[in-house]
Amino acid sequence: MDERRTLRVSEAVREELAEIISFELDDPRLLDVSVSEVQVSHDGRHAHIRIVSRGAERQQKASLAALEHAQHYLRHELGVRLSLRHVPELHFELDRHPDAASRIEFLIKRAKKSRGRTENQP
Repeated sequence: MDERRTLRVSEAVREELAEIISFELDDPRLLDVSVSEVQVSHDGRHAHIRIVSRGAERQQKASLAALEHAQHYLRHELGVRLSLRHVPELHFELDRHPDAASRIEFLIKRAKKSRGRTENQP
């Protein structure tokens, strides 16, 4: 799979998982869970999903256990909703720094803007 397709598939998987987890699963351990990032491997066989779970560490581990338990259902639903040749195996992990990625993107955009201003000035 080329890089652009991998990114599109990752984003599609993220959107679908966020919807399924938020609106369709009735597990109380998943009330404060959101999907922050999905990285699908280049062959499309594995997806590493970073989740954000608000609460104490005990509650975060319970949320992770609930997702691991629902893994087969989630994978089946992804297969139904997305037209993929191979539905990736889902690997969940806690996102320890959920705001770091958005902070890095903000800093990169700010650097590009300031760089553009300095290049335009004589």
